[in-house]
Amino acid sequence: MTSPDRWLLRTDTTTYAVTLGGDGRWAELAAWGPHGAEDGPSPMDWSRRTHFITPADAAPAEYIPYGLRPFTGADLIASRPGGDRGSWWRFDGATQNGDRALRLEFADDLLGLRTALCYETVPGTDVVLRWTELACTGEDEVRLERFDSAAVNVPVQGGARLTYLAGQWSQEFQLENVELHRGRFEMESTQGSAGHAYHPWLAVQDAAFPTEGATPTYGLALEWSGNWRITADAEPGGAVRVRAGRVPHEGAVRLAPGTTLVTPRLACAFSPHGLDGLARVWHRYERHLTGERIDRPRKVLYNSWEATGFDVDAAGQLELATLAAGLGAELFVVDDGWFTGRPDDTGGLGDWYPDPAEFPGGFDRFVEDVRALGMDFGLWVEPEGISPRSKLYSEHPEWVYRIDGRPVTLVRNQLLLDLGRADVQEFVIGTLDRLLGSHAIGYLKWDMNRPPTERGRPGHPDGPDPERQDLDAAHVAGYLRVLDHLRSAHPHVTVEGCAGGGARVEHATIARTDVVWPSDNTAPMDRLRIQYGYLHAHAPHTMSSWVTDAPGVFDARPRSLAFRFVNSMAGVLGIGADIRHWTPPQRAEAAGWIARYKEIRDVVHHGEVHLLGGPADPTCGLQFEERGGARVVVTAWNTGPLDGAPLVPGRPARLRLRGLTPASVYTDTATGTRYSGAHLLHSGLPYAWTAEHDAELTVLTRQ
Repeated sequence: MTSPDRWLLRTDTTTYAVTLGGDGRWAELAAWGPHGAEDGPSPMDWSRRTHFITPADAAPAEYIPYGLRPFTGADLIASRPGGDRGSWWRFDGATQNGDRALRLEFADDLLGLRTALCYETVPGTDVVLRWTELACTGEDEVRLERFDSAAVNVPVQGGARLTYLAGQWSQEFQLENVELHRGRFEMESTQGSAGHAYHPWLAVQDAAFPTEGATPTYGLALEWSGNWRITADAEPGGAVRVRAGRVPHEGAVRLAPGTTLVTPRLACAFSPHGLDGLARVWHRYERHLTGERIDRPRKVLYNSWEATGFDVDAAGQLELATLAAGLGAELFVVDDGWFTGRPDDTGGLGDWYPDPAEFPGGFDRFVEDVRALGMDFGLWVEPEGISPRSKLYSEHPEWVYRIDGRPVTLVRNQLLLDLGRADVQEFVIGTLDRLLGSHAIGYLKWDMNRPPTERGRPGHPDGPDPERQDLDAAHVAGYLRVLDHLRSAHPHVTVEGCAGGGARVEHATIARTDVVWPSDNTAPMDRLRIQYGYLHAHAPHTMSSWVTDAPGVFDARPRSLAFRFVNSMAGVLGIGADIRHWTPPQRAEAAGWIARYKEIRDVVHHGEVHLLGGPADPTCGLQFEERGGARVVVTAWNTGPLDGAPLVPGRPARLRLRGLTPASVYTDTATGTRYSGAHLLHSGLPYAWTAEHDAELTVLTRQ
């Protein structure tokens, strides 16, 4: 802190400076960038002259209520029920822990609301976490209509380039961008999860500069497993202000006297090296979220879903397991269809007992037979799902979301349990404890295949007023409570997060799982685009990726088995194809790729990543550099036309690598070819693509 009303937060390489504005009525961003960026006039500074707006509307406020900021977008809209909207607060003190944490408090005594802006840096990263705590200090309830986690201010000269991730089921994580010179950009999910259509992640750059290279790049990601919203406003004074927070299903939340609402954490990241550099900041942060589990090798899995669907029986599964073990798989996962009443998707959910008709020798015997092949054993579950034909539903129809007097909507022939209820949480915890405690299960795939629709809870103790229920937050709290229990009670179990593909990928889930499933689409070109977007926001060690025989949904161009393997090796490798129909040469090729993956997966999961071009380029790739730089792994794909050789004088395609030591020598371990670092940086790795050779894995060692 350099003055009584200016505070500095420092990450590994960046500084975040906050000051008071408006005669002490709100907090403003003074500087955010590399160390030293705070020394000099603030890029957020402005003349303080306004016309037809208030000074608060033009200020780079960190967080500000409607009342003080009536025109250009407030982060907090509060009132007494039935009263006028708005809050007018005063600064009420700061608490700082060195340059690592900060708490700024503001009070509105008339409304009876105290607001604390909270900041915390994350060791070993360039991430600042921000959230807000709202306490009802009066004798009456406070109605919260909007309560974002934080606002992020970015100075721009030529308008803003917003990069975001959008899509739909089977086409998640598509990297998109839009230039915003004036006006508003907004995206959200009201599906009770992050959702398939948009992702709670955004990157902001000055549109006058390129996306890559030495371009200051700001990013934010919301840690929330429920409804959310991100809004970006290009403001008149030449800045972009981004607000992010959760969205209550009920439209507003009532805060009772003496209670406090804590918003989700917003992770704020900065890199001076474009989107590629920002991706590495997020990767380091997610390795931090993983904690000690980052050192647990992610096993090569085989999942039986695409081979057998609901037709699960011991003999068929063991046939697949035997073949998978022969390929080198380390984990066998039985997907949907293993429990009673589940010949299709119309029944069974909620009755989580192995079907004795399909495992006549007993489920434990089946698990032992799989493990005797040298593989770990995993199981698919959908703890929040319930089938109307299930025994559980007949016993507890009150456990599902519904509205009295209204019909219920079936999605995938199922309903959704109200996980915000304590009794439902206890049922789910008991079910998972029984499965994991009774059987030798080392891997659990948690799926969620439908969003909440009729989101009501008849008989709620707070009465029929939905604003007092806050069902979205209650469900998230229940979901995270169960995951936290899994982590503490079954620490040896690897947990995969899935929601019909990538509908529940955000930092709260990533912190409590080991891997997540980005999409149900495993077709080669489609999946390349999905993973390209995913890796801009999330780390390779979290990305489960399967080799299958699936044809393209959006891009049906055929690709080789090698293309599929190299694509999946860029994350956590799995196989989901019906390997009973693979030829002996295909199985031999697969075994070779799996063996190579095991040699380099520590580099992929722990190394620094560079994104080398994208799927729209004829040749694109990923570069993974081992800590210390001793090994460099490059995965490369041909996505476009060939060079015409040998009929015309074509030249090999090349991928220029990044971040290498120019004076060092790098040797290709497969061919023995030696390259200087300068050559790889300037000219790049050569690739002589053919119709049959459309992907390559290169391992370089540094001398």
